[in-house]
Amino acid sequence: MHRRVITFSRNVFLPLTTVCTNACSYCCFKTPVREGCVMTPATARLTIEAGVKAGCTEALFTFGERPGEVSGFSDHLAALGYGDILDYCYDLCEYAISAGILPHTNAGVLTYGELDRLKEVNASMGLMLETTADVPAHRNSPGKDPAVRIAMMEDAGKLRIPFTTGLLIGIGETPADREESLQVIAGLHRRYGHIQEVIIQNFCPKEGTEMGGAATVPTAEFAETITLAREILPSDVAVQIPPNLADAAALIRCGVDDLGGVSPLTIDYVNPEHPWPQIEELKGLVGDAWLRERLCIYPEFIRKGWYPKGLAALIRRLQKQIEERSL
Repeated sequence: MHRRVITFSRNVFLPLTTVCTNACSYCCFKTPVREGCVMTPATARLTIEAGVKAGCTEALFTFGERPGEVSGFSDHLAALGYGDILDYCYDLCEYAISAGILPHTNAGVLTYGELDRLKEVNASMGLMLETTADVPAHRNSPGKDPAVRIAMMEDAGKLRIPFTTGLLIGIGETPADREESLQVIAGLHRRYGHIQEVIIQNFCPKEGTEMGGAATVPTAEFAETITLAREILPSDVAVQIPPNLADAAALIRCGVDDLGGVSPLTIDYVNPEHPWPQIEELKGLVGDAWLRERLCIYPEFIRKGWYPKGLAALIRRLQKQIEERSL
């Protein structure tokens, strides 16, 4: 009998800023412009170095969408010597590479040119679609316009960027909306072949937010969405769930292939109330399946050469590192 394989990535999470132009009804990540609203280069470098020492292979760079459009933010960034958050991210990606860890950037909606530039220093990139539906939770979030996000995902495909996307379920969408969202993602992958994984993430209410009193998705409904994702998505696209937000052990059998990035060092800044399970705990969650570590760029994209040539030696070294760990 073939033994199932469930994968994960060992990462370190770097939220470069929590300033954001969107105002989603469920989000506790966003903060106003204030002192310390940008992670300093010193802190970022120390975090990267600590991640390398902890055996992490992925540096996850993320930040609020278009923070430069928020009044006063540019002054804080200028104090660090930068005029654009993307320039800052680019430089830190270069530092991560020099330190021995692969960058993966999720910076919200980007233009074709911005994607093309960041592609030079990233092994993979991502953007959550969340939903194709027009939901009240996004009424104050121009960056959550589904058409805008789908267009960026299409640009990533044209640029051959190994890409992560996903659904956020329980924010006002219907089961039909979820099916439509998955069909859109599947269609993009069939056209461009660039979707590595699709995260099926459950909404978790956050105290103090507009949706703080809303109920999360029942486990049975979550399971149905995972099963639907596995049925709709092409077989070479992994279905991922976040193991810190749901009963992963109960959901694995529904068609889960991957448990995402798990950090031995940093918290989940988007869901800080939910700590990561550690690696040994993951082994218990997958049951009889084989838990296997991976890089943030999946093996098939490495084989196709969909990465900056300057990352070739580092990818080979980190592949060897995780192979030795699995022995």
